[in-house]
Amino acid sequence: MVFQYTNAFVTIASVNCDNLVNFYTKLLEQKPVILIPNVYAEFNLVSMRLGIFKPKNINESEFEGMSNAKSKISLCLEVSNLEDAIAHLTALGYPPPGDISIASHGREIYAYDPDGNRIILHQAPVNDN
Repeated sequence: MVFQYTNAFVTIASVNCDNLVNFYTKLLEQKPVILIPNVYAEFNLVSMRLGIFKPKNINESEFEGMSNAKSKISLCLEVSNLEDAIAHLTALGYPPPGDISIASHGREIYAYDPDGNRIILHQAPVNDN
């Protein structure tokens, strides 16, 4: 038997649903394709990938232990210009609390939505080939 699927998507639960829908509408600069106020909203993103990563040693405590209230899942958005994306989040009132770091896959920075869900803004290295 082969496991087959037709689509994949990520959902975020929030008791402040309308507030989070408003945030992501502004962040993604698009309206939801499905909207049931204070119940459900759905955005169509360009692509969806599942990334499994080992956090850097300085970030490990954020990911340890089931009793930790912080999520182990991140919404990772690959952007063409990291500084512009940081400026956009900052203008929305949610500036990333840390600094840009260099990872094996490019530059990235952690940010958080109004509910504290982790957003990783990632810019791939420029390929000069």
